Amino acid sequence: MAALRLRNLDLLRRRALIAEAVSDVNGRAVFDTPKTHQRRQVPIPRFLANDLAAHLAGRLADDFVFAAARGGVLHLRNFRRTSFDPAVRASGLDGLTPHALRHTAASLAIAGGANVKVVQTMLGHKSATMTLDLYGHLFADQLDEVAEAMDAGRASEAASRVTGGVHRLTPARASATGA
Repeated sequence: MAALRLRNLDLLRRRALIAEAVSDVNGRAVFDTPKTHQRRQVPIPRFLANDLAAHLAGRLADDFVFAAARGGVLHLRNFRRTSFDPAVRASGLDGLTPHALRHTAASLAIAGGANVKVVQTMLGHKSATMTLDLYGHLFADQLDEVAEAMDAGRASEAASRVTGGVHRLTPARASATGA
């Protein structure tokens, strides 16, 4: 979040390109690649795109989307102390952390029906296995849906074998009848 620059936002397509990360090392901002060393795109909900557009009006492409009070890179410790933690207390969400918001975004994506590969990409996980290990319990039990899809597939295949009242013999049916 602190390394995100305006040039990496596409508010029309509602995407943020995560191309850079920043960490605080002894009070100094150190820029590097994201944790997987891979750029990735993250979706931006429509309501947030509208708010971001208003927030960024008049800014330049190289400006940080979320800057420190006096400009420049936002340091997590200062952001937590001056903005985030007071907002958390005021909202009654004691214990909420910026990283917990990442988990919330993943949970909302899963609840919205996103598949594991989309969530993996969004979070920058190296593998879908890692995403499933962390969030697998949130994916809905879809056994009934799978059974219904199998029933529909079988019914569709059976219907396609009957043409004009004449029953065609498929290879599977031919071997079952000994033909």
